[in-house]
Amino acid sequence: MKTTFSSLRALAGISVISALLSACSLAPSYEQPALPVAAHWTAPAGVNEQSDAPRAASISWNDFFQDPQLKSLIATALDNNRDLRMATLNIERARAMYNIQAADQVPNIAAVGNGSRQRLPADVNPTGKTGVNTSYFAGVGMAAFEIDLFGRVRNLSEAALQRYLATEQAQRSAQISLIAAVATTYEALAADQRLLRLTEQTLASRADSYGRQQKLYAEGASSEYDLRQAESLFEAARAARAQQERRKAQDENALTVLVGQPLPPGIGAPGASSGAGTLPDLPAGLPSELITARPDILQQEAILRSQNANIGAARAAFFPRISLTGNFGSASNELSGLFDSGSRSWAFIPQISIPIFEGGRNIANLKVAETDKKIAIAQYDKTVQIAFREVADALAGRATLAEEVSSVKAQENAEAARYGFAKSRYEAGYSSYLEYLDAQRSLFSVQQQAIQVQLAELQNRIALYKVLGGGWTAPTP
Repeated sequence: MKTTFSSLRALAGISVISALLSACSLAPSYEQPALPVAAHWTAPAGVNEQSDAPRAASISWNDFFQDPQLKSLIATALDNNRDLRMATLNIERARAMYNIQAADQVPNIAAVGNGSRQRLPADVNPTGKTGVNTSYFAGVGMAAFEIDLFGRVRNLSEAALQRYLATEQAQRSAQISLIAAVATTYEALAADQRLLRLTEQTLASRADSYGRQQKLYAEGASSEYDLRQAESLFEAARAARAQQERRKAQDENALTVLVGQPLPPGIGAPGASSGAGTLPDLPAGLPSELITARPDILQQEAILRSQNANIGAARAAFFPRISLTGNFGSASNELSGLFDSGSRSWAFIPQISIPIFEGGRNIANLKVAETDKKIAIAQYDKTVQIAFREVADALAGRATLAEEVSSVKAQENAEAARYGFAKSRYEAGYSSYLEYLDAQRSLFSVQQQAIQVQLAELQNRIALYKVLGGGWTAPTP
């Protein structure tokens, strides 16, 4: 009995010592790479930073977007979108893989029971006689618990943890992209509706003009040239209507895929769009703030930390590996006497493995780990550079699109006034039909341009919100 308890105390002591020694790690000290971009944004003319304005990463999508229809679609997409669902499942898988790897840091204790019968010839049997040996054992056992002297197991666990954190950031990045895609497609669909209504109004007007020219031509009061001009504009309006109907259907299909279910009726109807005026203007901040806001950058940093820990595990493979195997229970050569007094049994089997010749395997594994880290650094730098470019592009759009919207609206007003004058002059007989048709064609063109520029300005605001890291903060109740 004393021997048994002494063995258990020794095993417990070894476990404590191994835990203390596991503080040793051969992984290189982690250093965050320097930013491969400029220290400040190149602020385009017309962009004024507001130091007291909230940053995009601190604004929930539920607060940023105000249109009830759009908010409902985003909420539905977050519940049903298949890409986001796969990203969430990847988190669960990575968490399970981390738990599997972390389990290697503690002894695995299991209940053990076995029995055996073996026939031994006389020349190998200790009794000198041929016979059948029978034995039974029941108890608890520990199999090959590694004493983590050089941090191999701990670094493998750290690498698994960082991969799990990377999948979390990937899910957040997928959520931001999904929210932005839903909002962008929704606004495109609303613009399609406005363009389609404009085209139908223009088509009706041109149909009247064409019918009038047909009547005048039949009466000999108009030339065939004017008739063909009216016919050409009428057919152009029909083609534009077909084009807008096709774009509307395509945007509806894209939005259906993003939302993950059929769209409710009335999506994109008049008044559905949130409008550029209701979306807040966001300050860009500094590139260093972007590092802590964008999940795709945080994802790459977690991957880099994981590769850094893998180097520690690869270095530890060059050093001795000590593992412990043991059991404690009852043993007997008869099943009925397995738990009788005096049947206690224990075994303590330490094992040390010292690498001598591996054919270059350990050196190659270390080289792979170091190369993987260099690749991870390059991917991190690329992600930061792409993020910097996306923000710079959105800022350039913010600086110019507002002015473009204002100019196009002024042009639309001018063309509307010109069309009114041309129509009055033509009906009064002071100008040709060609002048009237030219004014009509120019007005339709600039009206289409106004809707498209307004859409571009609105989508640019959504893009800036996305690239600055907004969208994954939990919505306010």
